[in-house]
Amino acid sequence: MMQKVAVIGAGSWGTALAMLLAGRHEVWLWGRDAAEMAAMQRSRANTRYLPGHPFPESLIATGDLESALTGAACVLMVVPSHGFRQVFRQAVPLLPGNIPMVSAVKGIEFPSIRTMTQIMQEESAGRPLALCVLSGPSFAEEVACGLPTAVTVACADKVQAARVQELFSTRFFRVYSSQDVLGLEISGAMKNVIAIASGISDGLGYGLNTRAALITRGLAEIIRLGTALGADSRTFSGLSGLGDLVLTCTGNLSRNRSVGLKLGAGKTLRQVLAEMTMVAEGVRTTESCFQLAKARAVEMPILEQVYAVLYEGKSCREAVTQLFQRTLKEELLGHGN
Repeated sequence: MMQKVAVIGAGSWGTALAMLLAGRHEVWLWGRDAAEMAAMQRSRANTRYLPGHPFPESLIATGDLESALTGAACVLMVVPSHGFRQVFRQAVPLLPGNIPMVSAVKGIEFPSIRTMTQIMQEESAGRPLALCVLSGPSFAEEVACGLPTAVTVACADKVQAARVQELFSTRFFRVYSSQDVLGLEISGAMKNVIAIASGISDGLGYGLNTRAALITRGLAEIIRLGTALGADSRTFSGLSGLGDLVLTCTGNLSRNRSVGLKLGAGKTLRQVLAEMTMVAEGVRTTESCFQLAKARAVEMPILEQVYAVLYEGKSCREAVTQLFQRTLKEELLGHGN
C-alpha cells in the first residue's frame, strides 16, 4: 500500500533515499532553500548533489516544511548534525502523532554531545514518536544507481522497527532490524573519524598494511566507546558497525576518507573544507567524540590523534608515528589498545 513519506534534507543521501522510497510510496523531499527546491521540482533532478539521476514520478521536491510533513506516515531526517536540532525543532509542531521518526544522520551534535535520537527526544516534548536510526554501508550514488545494498534500522519498539524495515525494503535494498539504537548511532558517527585516519594514512603513502591496522584498531575503539555508553557489543560486528567502517575507510566515494587523503597529501583543513560542496560529518564528529570519550574516560588513541591533526595543528606523519610507537599491549578487541 502506497504511503506518504517525508524526507527532510535534500543532500545526496537524502535525495538517494527519497528516490529509493519513491519507487513504492509518495515521497516529499524537503530542503531549506525554497528556490533550489523549486528548481529541483522543475528539472526533476538534484543536479547539485546527485546529478544524472532523474526523480521518479511520485517524488515531490518542496521548500515548504508543512506541506512535506502533513499526512506523512513516516519522517526521515537527513539533515547534517550541526543543523539537525534547528530543523527538527521547526518540524515538531507539524508532526503527525505516533509515527516513526527515522534518523539517517551519522554524526553527533557539538557541543551538546547528543546523538540525533537524543536530540529528537529532547525536542519532541513528550510527543508519541517512534525514534529510529537507519545505518549501514551505503553510498548515496550506488543506492541511486540501484546497486544491491544492505543496511540496518534500529528502534526500541520491535513493531515500529519492523514497520520501517518493510517501508524501506526493495528488491535491491535489504533492511535488517535491531533494537540497539545507540549502537547504530555511535558506530555510524565514529566510523567517519576512523575513515579520516585511514585517508591520512593513504595520503601519506603508507599502504594497505597500515590501512588494515587502522580499520581493525579503529573498530576496537568504536566498541570500547559504544559499550561504555551502554550499546550492545554485537552491533559493532554487523552492517552498521564493521560493514560501514570498511566501506567508509576504503571506498573512493567516501567524503571522510577524502578529507584524510588531502590532509595526508599536505593540505590544511581549511583548504580541504573550502574545496568540498558536501558535508564530511567526521570533521565535526571528531570533536564531539573526543569530548564524549574524555567525559567517559575511554581510551581512544586513534580518535585522539585525528583530533590533534584537525584541531591542534599536529602533522599527519607525526600522528601516525605516535600511534605506532605507543607502549606495546595485548590485543583484546574493545578493551586495551
